[in-house]
Amino acid sequence: MSLWARWQRWREQRQLQRFAIPDALWHALLANYPFVARRSAADLAELRRLCSLFLARKRFHTSGGLQLTDAMALAVAAQACLPVLRLDLALYDGTVGIVLHPGEVLAPREEVDEHGVVHQWDEVLAGEAMPGGPLMLSWEAVQQADDPEQPVFNVVVHEFVHLLDLRHGGDANGLPEITDPVLRQRWLAELPLAWDRFADRVAHRESSCIDPYGSAALDEFFAVAAEAFFVAPQELRAEDPPLYALLAAYFRQDPADA
Repeated sequence: MSLWARWQRWREQRQLQRFAIPDALWHALLANYPFVARRSAADLAELRRLCSLFLARKRFHTSGGLQLTDAMALAVAAQACLPVLRLDLALYDGTVGIVLHPGEVLAPREEVDEHGVVHQWDEVLAGEAMPGGPLMLSWEAVQQADDPEQPVFNVVVHEFVHLLDLRHGGDANGLPEITDPVLRQRWLAELPLAWDRFADRVAHRESSCIDPYGSAALDEFFAVAAEAFFVAPQELRAEDPPLYALLAAYFRQDPADA
């Protein structure tokens, strides 16, 4: 083992010790987020380890008088680490700051149309991921309970999946960094087809565990499909088996059978 590898291992062990998660805090998290608690014992052990490393490497900030607690930080960490459970936490290294707001945020937007006319408006956001910048989350949205009668909504998974989508250095486009050439070609071929199937269901007002917001763009479809994959995996597998299999291949997980 090289000197650098030994130093990295020593650093990680220090972080795991310093940011060890108390049993009471961990069990409270599992009680509050049943879709996390349903994972296997092996998955939960690895998730708990990653949460400690995540908390060691990220910096939380709050606004609007919101007071940060250990339980709040762990709630974000656990859901953020699910997508990289079998990948690599280093995929999030480009983002260090996480800003929690009490509720939704009004973000000013500006766009110039094809005629050169400038359009300005305020967009209501529950979360936002920006390349290299802090990731914003509404704490109210983070706490939103899952309703089995409604499409899945999980703002933490959504925004952190956007970070994976942004790894290639450009805008989010539904193509995360995939080094396996076979899987990359499969992704390029199959994800747009899944998006088309979903858009057709939305157009025909058919029920879905995926948020209709995903019909807006391929990158948003990737993010909301990932929400369903982690929060309601059995429902997603029943609704669209090829999409579920594609996400399972990319994330290297099978949460429906966990």
